[in-house]
Amino acid sequence: MTTATQTAPVLERRLGPFDAAAIIVSNVIGGGILFTPPQIAASVPSALLFLSTWVAGGLLAFTGAMAYAELAALRPRAGGEYVYLRAAFGPVAAFLTGWTSFVAGFSGAIATSAVVLAFYLGRFIPAAADTTPFLSLPVVPGSVELNVSPQSMVAIAAIFGMAWIHLRGVGPGRIVSDVLAVLKVTAFVFFIAIGFSFGQGEMSNLVQTAPVAPGNWLLALIPVMFTYSGWNAASYVAEEVRNPGRNVPLALALGTGAVIVIYLLLNALYLYVLPANELATVNGSVLDVIADRLLGSAAGNTMGIVSIISLLASISAMTFAGPRVYFAMARDGLFFRSAATIHRRYRTPAVAIIAQAVWSSVLVLTAQAQTLLTYTGFAIILFSGVAVVALFVLRARQPEAERPFRAWGYPIAPGIYVVASVLILANGLYTAPGPTGAGALVILGGLPIYLLFRRGARVAGADPRETQ
Repeated sequence: MTTATQTAPVLERRLGPFDAAAIIVSNVIGGGILFTPPQIAASVPSALLFLSTWVAGGLLAFTGAMAYAELAALRPRAGGEYVYLRAAFGPVAAFLTGWTSFVAGFSGAIATSAVVLAFYLGRFIPAAADTTPFLSLPVVPGSVELNVSPQSMVAIAAIFGMAWIHLRGVGPGRIVSDVLAVLKVTAFVFFIAIGFSFGQGEMSNLVQTAPVAPGNWLLALIPVMFTYSGWNAASYVAEEVRNPGRNVPLALALGTGAVIVIYLLLNALYLYVLPANELATVNGSVLDVIADRLLGSAAGNTMGIVSIISLLASISAMTFAGPRVYFAMARDGLFFRSAATIHRRYRTPAVAIIAQAVWSSVLVLTAQAQTLLTYTGFAIILFSGVAVVALFVLRARQPEAERPFRAWGYPIAPGIYVVASVLILANGLYTAPGPTGAGALVILGGLPIYLLFRRGARVAGADPRETQ
């Protein structure tokens, strides 16, 4: 019998390890590193222990990356967790991670980044940050409205501008992604170098001590891990990476390693300028506060440019990675079939790219992006943890399968990642049952949608259970 896979469209392998690593760097380094350090310093006011949380979070991220490296080398297809959960646990679990990625994970993050981009652009073009609506349309009376304002239009222009670039081919998308990632890293490295070389700070701040309860140190790992989220981005584009058995693991190692180094240096600079107890009192972007101390009146515009570059890089990375998930779902009959279409000329999943841009724009207009991200933030940990569990399942189920790369430290290292994920999720359920419960409802809301797509696939003659 002819299955869906035998006639399924396949994306071209045109990416190298640097391209995939650039997607990771751009996807990870975003708003988190600007806003979470004060929260962590409040829980861990001892400088060395504060830095140790970032080391521990980086090691966990690297452990997860190596587990994903084996999975991606074993199944070098587009889709990331969707592919691994489907292989290990079936189409329902796979669909729910893809559904969450579309509804909130990628689309919500893109919408939020685009709105913040418009805000920073307002430093140079004030009208770009104007939130005054010139058109409002009720969607849910008294609750949700579509508000069209100059800021929302700038945000939507950024979303569709990046979608247009990535739709027009892996080549243009790769160039833009690489250039923005290099600019982003260069800006942060330059800032760190200037800060330590010419900034007014105290090296003694880096060894300042204070009592820290073990529970507070563990609690601080939660925002740390959220700040590291995105280290798995290269797995989404594995189908387009040349020699994936070698280059995807290399990209995951390089990208995650680069992020760890930048995060440690940035946090060390924060402490160099502000003692941990002062860092804990910062409201808003800590980078703006540090820049003001280092650069004075020039800080605002300088940080505005750095932020714009950083946000554009993040939007680019998510525009690159996200549609590959929906493309993989559609190829299996679990999403709109048109999303599996590859553009004849540009060889990209054009419909999936446009669909993500449209939904992200809706989230911009309804101002629901941040709410969805708050509700489904724990899903990042949930699905990455389950994907690492899939490593154990596939090792047991397919022990003789060819594995070009094997996860380092197996089974201890990936086991530690799974245990850490469980602890973080349990803490979320205990400390924030409302948002966590709402997020669970968003995820479970995908079940009836899954049944509709599955029924459609069967009617069309392609049962998603047959796809390998």
